Amino acid sequence: MEAHIPAELVAPAFDPVSFRDRDAVHAVFTRLRRDYPLSVVEVPGYDPHWIVTKWADLREITRRDDIFHGGDRSKTLISKAGEALVRQYTGGQYNIFRSLVQLDPPEHGAYRAVLGPSFMPAQIEPLTASVRQTAEAYVNLLAEKAPQCDFASEIAFLYPLKVVLDLIGVPPADHAKMLELTQWLFSYADPDLKRPGSDPTDPIEITRTWNIVFDEFKTYYTPLIQDRRKCPRDDLASLIANGKVFGEYMEERAMVSYFAIASTAGHDTTSATTAIGMWRLATQPGLLARLKADPALIPGFVEETIRWATPVQQFVRSATQDYEIRGRKIRKGDLVYLSYLSANRDEDVFAEPFTFDPGRSPNRHVGFGYGGHICLGQHLARLEMRLLWETLLPRLQSVEMAGEGKWSESEFVCGPKSVPIRFAMH
Repeated sequence: MEAHIPAELVAPAFDPVSFRDRDAVHAVFTRLRRDYPLSVVEVPGYDPHWIVTKWADLREITRRDDIFHGGDRSKTLISKAGEALVRQYTGGQYNIFRSLVQLDPPEHGAYRAVLGPSFMPAQIEPLTASVRQTAEAYVNLLAEKAPQCDFASEIAFLYPLKVVLDLIGVPPADHAKMLELTQWLFSYADPDLKRPGSDPTDPIEITRTWNIVFDEFKTYYTPLIQDRRKCPRDDLASLIANGKVFGEYMEERAMVSYFAIASTAGHDTTSATTAIGMWRLATQPGLLARLKADPALIPGFVEETIRWATPVQQFVRSATQDYEIRGRKIRKGDLVYLSYLSANRDEDVFAEPFTFDPGRSPNRHVGFGYGGHICLGQHLARLEMRLLWETLLPRLQSVEMAGEGKWSESEFVCGPKSVPIRFAMH
């Protein structure tokens, strides 16, 4: 492959610290969409990557799971040194976790079928009453904190966490531990959220942390798996523990990974999107009044927060054969960096992409991904957010920022870590 993008231009996308400054990061991808919409970059310490910035290109690649694999190399951006350590830890595999994210056909479809039926709209709808009850509890908690709180850490982090972990069957006493492991996993470089004692400046730190987190999940879930096989319950843990893939129980790394992704991605992205919703309400004049006057806009508000937040910012795939797209030839074995963050601001798809508009229609964002790997929990996430805002907005009289909002420092999964607000409720 021949490098086309200046390394200094795209280097911020390879640095977790960059993502706390959203304007600067968006400026990088806006330039890439304009001048280098599908080109190669060689950043020191990393293998060359094609950088995919356009919505149409990302959708084309992500619907070709047969050609662009997620498990043959690291599914997320990682240095050559970090990837070498992954292979050392795993006995030659390129990913520490073997979750749905890292699996390719036909394995992916077989593993997805274990929980897939449970997350279809017809199965999610009966959860409405219990999720609404949880939403009401957190809205009441918010009211108790008036006139000021950090909406991110005190509400948004906790509400989706409870919904998902209750469904899995994790006891409430262990919810805080699951939140901690989630933050270690996705925010390994953030000074406030990272694993204590970790060194984000070390190019292999992400690998070291992910391996520690995997072992923590293995230690926690192994006895739970044994329990659910002996005495199944009406929870997701029982479905995972007893799920069969090609007629057999899942192999251990995939089993642990299944629990890990359900216990992390199952709530973290929804938390980030919920926090963004409040951040917009607190900073965009007229938005709260508009939603209160027209509650039918709430579903559109949810979709726009997903597009605006894009918590999963990137995934990496590798080509299993030569493939031509946008007049360029991606070669077999090439790495392809897919920027969902960029695709959701693509000027060719979204009118005024840097304007937050709950009335945006159509809103064809890729915040949940696209193709065969589209987020398994998308319908649950939408339900959680819709019910929270339907419950909260009628009671929220006013809101403004009470300090500076802060984003976490992560080049992979990223969201607000602090949204201090001053508010009034009734």
